[in-house]
Amino acid sequence: MTAQKGKDLLLKVYDSENSTFETVAGMRSRRIAFNADVVDITDFESAGRWRELLAGSGAQRASISGSGIFKDAASDATIRSLFFNAQTERFEVTIPDFGTLTGAFQITALEYGANHDGEITFELALESAGALSFMAV
Repeated sequence: MTAQKGKDLLLKVYDSENSTFETVAGMRSRRIAFNADVVDITDFESAGRWRELLAGSGAQRASISGSGIFKDAASDATIRSLFFNAQTERFEVTIPDFGTLTGAFQITALEYGANHDGEITFELALESAGALSFMAV
């Protein structure tokens, strides 16, 4: 796999009026993390006293975080509304040369900042809120 442009990783939110995913922001930095909890089933009969895990039993989750600038006032309003109403919504994350991750997420953090001589920026964090689908490139 060759190096990829970070600007090509897109965050989109579902627009139910148009039944499409719309890009919400120009994200300058972003991070996606996949995690899975484990269920420890180690007991006194475990070979060599090594930990044993129950396959396929832990909860899986995805976290997305990033910062940047909103593409327009409507995008800012959409994200702000989702946060203040504690709503989950379908998001789509396109990862270049890798695939597309789609599913329900809830915005768990939303921060705004600005320098006196620059644009208003944001930072947000999303946590998965259900099953996700992945379509490889």
